[in-house]
Amino acid sequence: MGPGDAELLTLKAMRVLRAAPVVAYPAPLKGSGLARQIVESVLSDGLYRIEIAMRMRFNLDRTSAQTAYDRGAAAIATHLAAGRDVAVLCEGDPLFFGSFAYILARLGDRFPVEIVPGVNSIAACSAVLQQPFALLNDRVVIIPASRPAAEIEDALVKAESTAILKVGRHWDKVVRVLDRLDLRRQAWHIERASQTGQQVRSLATVEATVERSSTYFSMILVYRRGERWLR
Repeated sequence: MGPGDAELLTLKAMRVLRAAPVVAYPAPLKGSGLARQIVESVLSDGLYRIEIAMRMRFNLDRTSAQTAYDRGAAAIATHLAAGRDVAVLCEGDPLFFGSFAYILARLGDRFPVEIVPGVNSIAACSAVLQQPFALLNDRVVIIPASRPAAEIEDALVKAESTAILKVGRHWDKVVRVLDRLDLRRQAWHIERASQTGQQVRSLATVEATVERSSTYFSMILVYRRGERWLR
């Protein structure tokens, strides 16, 4: 589904969605969730579709999510066995930290699957910054902010470009690592790239690690190559 802007849906994704009689997607306990919101304009075509909302708690306890995927996979399997195609919505790219992987693991060996790639969050954030994430022989590292501080520091030291994903409640830890390495001036924080409420901020302007927190839909991009790529 891409990172949030409906205009970043691919032509193929829109074709598949419009043709599918059944649409499944992860969702919070209340409301529709981001994936469904992204495609609202595409699915508002007056056609009847069956919708499968896989409702779960979005927290550290994976029990709720695994139960939701189990139930969702069972419902999807019922429709597939009856000959009805099912489009499974997934934010970003289905196989880049994508929730679709959990449905694929449950049903991939039982039914034919077509995976439509999507614009991932790093591509969206790089476009917002107008900075290339990787060039020539650059070493790049992608690491979730939930990893230990020592691992994040090791990644930053070894790579020309680092993407620290899903910053959320790990903001203080990540900024402390950047301070130790004196990398704040080369780091950018992007929230909700391409979505309503998008925010971009240079970490050089943040006075203290306690000044602000972050959302789950956010990342910090760190560039250590300087301006060598210009020459």
